[in-house]
Amino acid sequence: MYKIDAPAQLIEQVYNAILDAICSGTLAPNEKITQEGLAEQLGVSRQPILQAFQLLKRQGFIEEAGRKGVMVTALDPRRLMQLYQVRSVLDGLAARETAERWKQDRELHAAGEREGRALIQAGRDATDMKDLSARIVADMNFHQFIYRSCGNPMVGETTALHWHHIRRAMGAILSSDVRSHIAVWDEHEAILQAIIDGKPAVADKLARQHAESAAEHLAHVLTGEEYAGKRKQA
Repeated sequence: MYKIDAPAQLIEQVYNAILDAICSGTLAPNEKITQEGLAEQLGVSRQPILQAFQLLKRQGFIEEAGRKGVMVTALDPRRLMQLYQVRSVLDGLAARETAERWKQDRELHAAGEREGRALIQAGRDATDMKDLSARIVADMNFHQFIYRSCGNPMVGETTALHWHHIRRAMGAILSSDVRSHIAVWDEHEAILQAIIDGKPAVADKLARQHAESAAEHLAHVLTGEEYAGKRKQA
Protein backbone atom coordinates (compact mmCIF):
# COMPACT_ATOMS: atom_id res chain seq x y z
CA MET A 1 0.00 0.00 0.00
CA TYR A 2 1.01 3.65 -0.25
CA LYS A 3 0.87 6.87 1.77
CA ILE A 4 -2.22 9.03 1.33
CA ASP A 5 -1.12 12.64 0.99
CA ALA A 6 -4.03 14.41 -0.69
CA PRO A 7 -6.80 15.61 1.69
CA ALA A 8 -9.49 15.67 -1.02
CA GLN A 9 -11.71 12.62 -1.21
CA LEU A 10 -9.71 11.06 1.60
CA ILE A 11 -12.23 8.36 2.47
CA GLU A 12 -12.41 7.21 -1.15
CA GLN A 13 -8.61 7.10 -1.39
CA VAL A 14 -8.33 5.11 1.82
CA TYR A 15 -11.11 2.76 0.68
CA ASN A 16 -9.39 2.20 -2.67
CA ALA A 17 -6.01 1.60 -1.04
CA ILE A 18 -7.42 -1.06 1.31
CA LEU A 19 -9.53 -2.64 -1.43
CA ASP A 20 -6.53 -2.82 -3.77
CA ALA A 21 -4.52 -4.52 -1.03
CA ILE A 22 -7.31 -7.07 -0.49
CA CYS A 23 -7.78 -7.77 -4.20
CA SER A 24 -4.05 -8.17 -4.84
CA GLY A 25 -3.60 -10.44 -1.82
CA THR A 26 -1.34 -8.00 0.03
CA LEU A 27 -3.99 -8.29 2.73
CA ALA A 28 -4.67 -12.01 2.68
CA PRO A 29 -7.97 -13.81 3.38
CA ASN A 30 -8.57 -14.18 7.14
CA GLU A 31 -5.80 -11.69 7.92
CA LYS A 32 -6.63 -9.47 10.89
CA ILE A 33 -6.29 -5.72 10.37
CA THR A 34 -6.73 -2.80 12.74
CA GLN A 35 -7.59 0.86 12.35
CA GLU A 36 -4.37 1.82 14.10
CA GLY A 37 -2.16 -0.34 11.90
CA LEU A 38 -3.68 0.85 8.64
CA ALA A 39 -3.74 4.48 9.76
CA GLU A 40 0.01 4.26 10.36
CA GLN A 41 0.69 2.54 7.03
CA LEU A 42 -1.38 5.02 5.03
CA GLY A 43 -0.38 8.11 6.98
CA VAL A 44 -3.93 9.13 7.89
CA SER A 45 -6.09 9.39 11.01
CA ARG A 46 -8.32 6.57 12.21
CA GLN A 47 -11.56 8.31 11.13
CA PRO A 48 -11.27 7.68 7.35
CA ILE A 49 -10.13 4.13 8.11
CA LEU A 50 -13.30 3.54 10.14
CA GLN A 51 -15.50 4.92 7.38
CA ALA A 52 -13.72 2.83 4.75
CA PHE A 53 -14.19 -0.23 6.97
CA GLN A 54 -17.94 0.39 7.03
CA LEU A 55 -18.07 0.41 3.22
CA LEU A 56 -15.92 -2.70 2.93
CA LYS A 57 -18.07 -4.58 5.46
CA ARG A 58 -21.25 -3.83 3.52
CA GLN A 59 -19.61 -5.09 0.34
CA GLY A 60 -18.41 -8.31 1.96
CA PHE A 61 -14.65 -7.71 1.84
CA ILE A 62 -14.05 -7.58 5.61
CA GLU A 63 -15.86 -8.80 8.72
CA GLU A 64 -15.66 -8.33 12.47
CA ALA A 65 -12.84 -10.11 14.29
CA GLY A 66 -13.50 -9.37 17.93
CA ARG A 67 -12.82 -6.15 19.79
CA LYS A 68 -9.41 -5.48 18.32
CA GLY A 69 -10.33 -5.07 14.69
CA VAL A 70 -11.59 -6.79 11.58
CA MET A 71 -10.31 -9.44 9.23
CA VAL A 72 -10.31 -9.91 5.49
CA THR A 73 -13.23 -12.10 4.46
CA ALA A 74 -12.25 -15.51 3.15
CA LEU A 75 -12.95 -16.24 -0.50
CA ASP A 76 -16.23 -18.18 -0.71
CA PRO A 77 -15.83 -20.94 -3.33
CA ARG A 78 -19.56 -21.44 -3.88
CA ARG A 79 -20.28 -17.74 -4.30
CA LEU A 80 -17.37 -17.28 -6.68
CA MET A 81 -18.38 -20.29 -8.79
CA GLN A 82 -21.87 -18.80 -9.09
CA LEU A 83 -20.36 -15.46 -10.02
CA TYR A 84 -18.23 -17.04 -12.73
CA GLN A 85 -21.29 -18.81 -14.14
CA VAL A 86 -22.90 -15.41 -14.67
CA ARG A 87 -19.65 -13.94 -15.94
CA SER A 88 -19.23 -16.66 -18.58
CA VAL A 89 -22.63 -15.80 -20.07
CA LEU A 90 -21.95 -12.06 -20.06
CA ASP A 91 -18.45 -12.50 -21.50
CA GLY A 92 -19.83 -14.65 -24.29
CA LEU A 93 -22.56 -12.12 -25.04
CA ALA A 94 -20.07 -9.23 -25.07
CA ALA A 95 -17.68 -11.04 -27.41
CA ARG A 96 -20.50 -12.04 -29.77
CA GLU A 97 -21.99 -8.55 -29.94
CA THR A 98 -18.58 -6.94 -30.42
CA ALA A 99 -17.90 -9.20 -33.40
CA GLU A 100 -21.28 -8.31 -34.87
CA ARG A 101 -20.70 -4.57 -34.44
CA TRP A 102 -17.22 -4.64 -35.94
CA LYS A 103 -18.49 -6.51 -38.99
CA GLN A 104 -20.86 -3.64 -39.73
CA ASP A 105 -18.48 -0.71 -39.17
CA ARG A 106 -15.01 -0.60 -40.74
CA GLU A 107 -13.80 2.36 -38.69
CA LEU A 108 -14.99 0.77 -35.47
CA HIS A 109 -13.33 -2.48 -36.53
CA ALA A 110 -10.00 -0.79 -37.27
CA ALA A 111 -9.96 1.23 -34.04
CA GLY A 112 -11.05 -1.76 -31.99
CA GLU A 113 -8.43 -4.02 -33.52
CA ARG A 114 -5.68 -1.50 -32.74
CA GLU A 115 -6.79 -1.11 -29.13
CA GLY A 116 -7.34 -4.83 -28.66
CA ARG A 117 -3.92 -5.80 -29.98
CA ALA A 118 -2.29 -3.14 -27.80
CA LEU A 119 -4.04 -4.58 -24.74
CA ILE A 120 -2.90 -8.09 -25.66
CA GLN A 121 0.69 -6.88 -25.92
CA ALA A 122 0.39 -5.03 -22.61
CA GLY A 123 -0.94 -8.21 -21.02
CA ARG A 124 1.91 -10.31 -22.37
CA ASP A 125 4.39 -7.71 -21.15
CA ALA A 126 2.78 -7.87 -17.70
CA THR A 127 3.36 -11.63 -17.54
CA ASP A 128 7.09 -10.90 -17.39
CA MET A 129 6.63 -8.64 -14.38
CA LYS A 130 6.56 -9.75 -10.76
CA ASP A 131 3.92 -7.13 -9.96
CA LEU A 132 0.69 -9.05 -9.37
CA SER A 133 -1.35 -5.84 -9.38
CA ALA A 134 -0.11 -5.04 -12.89
CA ARG A 135 -1.16 -8.50 -14.08
CA ILE A 136 -4.63 -8.10 -12.59
CA VAL A 137 -5.03 -4.64 -14.13
CA ALA A 138 -3.97 -5.92 -17.56
CA ASP A 139 -6.50 -8.77 -17.33
CA MET A 140 -9.26 -6.41 -16.20
CA ASN A 141 -8.46 -3.92 -18.96
CA PHE A 142 -8.88 -6.55 -21.66
CA HIS A 143 -12.24 -7.79 -20.42
CA GLN A 144 -13.57 -4.29 -19.82
CA PHE A 145 -12.50 -3.37 -23.35
CA ILE A 146 -14.74 -6.16 -24.70
CA TYR A 147 -17.61 -5.00 -22.46
CA ARG A 148 -17.27 -1.42 -23.74
CA SER A 149 -17.01 -2.56 -27.34
CA CYS A 150 -20.18 -4.66 -27.39
CA GLY A 151 -22.55 -1.69 -27.57
CA ASN A 152 -24.68 -2.82 -24.63
CA PRO A 153 -23.93 -0.71 -21.53
CA MET A 154 -25.91 -3.11 -19.35
CA VAL A 155 -23.15 -5.70 -19.71
CA GLY A 156 -20.54 -3.41 -18.19
CA GLU A 157 -22.92 -2.12 -15.54
CA THR A 158 -23.88 -5.65 -14.50
CA THR A 159 -20.29 -6.85 -14.21
CA ALA A 160 -19.30 -3.65 -12.37
CA LEU A 161 -21.51 -4.68 -9.44
CA HIS A 162 -19.27 -7.67 -8.76
CA TRP A 163 -16.02 -6.70 -10.44
CA HIS A 164 -13.98 -6.25 -7.25
CA HIS A 165 -14.89 -9.77 -6.13
CA ILE A 166 -13.75 -10.98 -9.56
CA ARG A 167 -10.52 -9.03 -9.01
CA ARG A 168 -9.94 -11.03 -5.83
CA ALA A 169 -10.52 -14.25 -7.72
CA MET A 170 -8.12 -13.12 -10.46
CA GLY A 171 -5.52 -12.40 -7.80
CA ALA A 172 -5.89 -15.89 -6.37
CA ILE A 173 -5.55 -17.48 -9.81
CA LEU A 174 -2.69 -15.33 -11.08
CA SER A 175 -0.69 -15.67 -7.86
CA SER A 176 -0.87 -19.47 -8.05
CA ASP A 177 0.93 -21.94 -10.27
CA VAL A 178 -2.19 -23.73 -11.48
CA ARG A 179 -2.66 -21.64 -14.61
CA SER A 180 -0.02 -20.38 -17.03
CA HIS A 181 -0.08 -16.62 -17.47
CA ILE A 182 0.96 -17.18 -21.08
CA ALA A 183 -2.01 -19.50 -21.63
CA VAL A 184 -4.38 -16.87 -20.24
CA TRP A 185 -3.21 -14.36 -22.83
CA ASP A 186 -3.27 -16.97 -25.58
CA GLU A 187 -6.97 -17.39 -24.77
CA HIS A 188 -7.50 -13.63 -24.76
CA GLU A 189 -5.82 -13.34 -28.14
CA ALA A 190 -7.96 -16.15 -29.58
CA ILE A 191 -11.11 -14.33 -28.43
CA LEU A 192 -9.91 -11.09 -29.99
CA GLN A 193 -8.96 -12.83 -33.24
CA ALA A 194 -12.42 -14.38 -33.54
CA ILE A 195 -13.93 -10.92 -33.08
CA ILE A 196 -11.56 -9.43 -35.67
CA ASP A 197 -12.36 -12.24 -38.11
CA GLY A 198 -16.09 -11.54 -37.77
CA LYS A 199 -16.98 -14.87 -36.17
CA PRO A 200 -19.56 -14.07 -33.46
CA ALA A 201 -20.37 -17.68 -32.55
CA VAL A 202 -16.69 -18.57 -32.19
CA ALA A 203 -16.00 -15.45 -30.12
CA ASP A 204 -18.95 -16.30 -27.85
CA LYS A 205 -17.78 -19.89 -27.39
CA LEU A 206 -14.16 -18.95 -26.67
CA ALA A 207 -15.14 -16.23 -24.19
CA ARG A 208 -17.40 -18.63 -22.29
CA GLN A 209 -14.71 -21.33 -22.26
CA HIS A 210 -12.18 -18.81 -20.97
CA ALA A 211 -14.40 -17.88 -18.01
CA GLU A 212 -15.23 -21.54 -17.32
CA SER A 213 -11.54 -22.44 -17.38
CA ALA A 214 -10.81 -19.64 -14.92
CA ALA A 215 -13.55 -21.02 -12.64
CA GLU A 216 -12.01 -24.50 -12.75
CA HIS A 217 -8.59 -23.15 -11.86
CA LEU A 218 -10.11 -21.08 -9.08
CA ALA A 219 -11.69 -24.23 -7.67
CA HIS A 220 -8.25 -25.85 -7.56
CA VAL A 221 -6.81 -22.84 -5.76
CA LEU A 222 -9.57 -22.44 -3.17
CA THR A 223 -10.71 -25.95 -2.37
CA GLY A 224 -8.26 -28.34 -3.95
CA GLU A 225 -8.31 -30.76 -6.82
CA GLU A 226 -11.03 -32.96 -5.32
CA TYR A 227 -13.63 -30.17 -5.37
CA ALA A 228 -12.75 -29.23 -8.95
CA GLY A 229 -13.23 -32.84 -10.00
CA LYS A 230 -16.65 -32.98 -8.40
CA ARG A 231 -17.69 -29.86 -10.29
CA LYS A 232 -16.78 -31.52 -13.57
CA GLN A 233 -18.98 -34.52 -12.69
CA ALA A 234 -21.95 -32.39 -11.61
